[in-house]
Amino acid sequence: MKLAFVLYKYFPYGGLQRDMVRMAQACQRQGHEVHVFTLSWKGSEPAGFHIHVQPVKRHTNHARYQVFCESLRAQFSGLGIQRVIGFNKMPGLDFYYAADPCLKEKLMTERSWLTRRLPRYKHFLKYEKAVFEPSSCTEILMISQRQQAIYQHYYGTPENRMHMLPPGITRDRMATLDAADIRAEFRAEFELAEDDMLILCIGSGFKTKGLDRSLKALASLPPALAARTRLIAIGSDNASSFVKLAKTLGVADRFQVFYGRDDIPRFLQGGDLLLHPAYYENSGMVILEAIVAGLPVLVTDNCGYAFYVEEAVTGKVVSSPFSQEDLNQLLEQMLTSPDREKWSRNGIAYGQSHDLYSMAE
Repeated sequence: MKLAFVLYKYFPYGGLQRDMVRMAQACQRQGHEVHVFTLSWKGSEPAGFHIHVQPVKRHTNHARYQVFCESLRAQFSGLGIQRVIGFNKMPGLDFYYAADPCLKEKLMTERSWLTRRLPRYKHFLKYEKAVFEPSSCTEILMISQRQQAIYQHYYGTPENRMHMLPPGITRDRMATLDAADIRAEFRAEFELAEDDMLILCIGSGFKTKGLDRSLKALASLPPALAARTRLIAIGSDNASSFVKLAKTLGVADRFQVFYGRDDIPRFLQGGDLLLHPAYYENSGMVILEAIVAGLPVLVTDNCGYAFYVEEAVTGKVVSSPFSQEDLNQLLEQMLTSPDREKWSRNGIAYGQSHDLYSMAE
């Protein structure tokens, strides 16, 4: 079959983007022809993919998205596309991969009625409704039980159209037999002493991932512990405001930012803690990546995959409503806890005994 995979933007280090490529490649291995339609593509093109870039220009993003979506039907017809798989919410999809949380829930609980009437949000609510309303024919690929319940609450989406997928992290995140050697080489490269602590914050979208919360927690550590603790953030995002915040908090000399990288497994082995206090997170693949690598995790409970931390006993979960003081205390406790080795062993064992890898298939 000829399959169209549709998303607004592609860049190589986004979680949604990586999921799209893995799913498309899984379809390709089954003999299907893969076409990708997007407004922009950054990075290399997977072998055998037909990439269709539509550089639409408008004054607002939602206007660009509307023009882009309305142009697709004629292109699909001309190419003989037989099924359409969307990675952003829009009308006309056969399948939608639900990587994003419910916008209507956010607007109803966190915004005023006036906000919901702005053209931007009216557009996105209309497109969300086109996917989730009961009369829609779109089959929905879910990755969060929590979000499925929320979508059904606000839209009444029939159960038989919602399909829960297992996670889909890549096995190269798992701790290998040479993990100790990888860790030693990494820490030598980054000039980390044996008793130094390295906190990792990994994920594109630093604001959503709570990097400000992480920096405040770093700044709260007692002086002796703070002196030997560093934080590295990795993601495809503009970090200027966070660099400024680090200077204001007095931790700039212990804070470093990298754009998205291909050697994340080395960081997972070289680090001492994944800190992921996200404001909201539909799933949080990096949580599972850290678990199977043997890296202890401190995460907020509004991340879809936070429950794995408790199930696997690999760290701590910050309860809602969020408290910066709670995060600060838990960070200090985890960095000094005698349970760190146990959390690491638990995560490695969990990754070897549970299916956390087959989502794309």
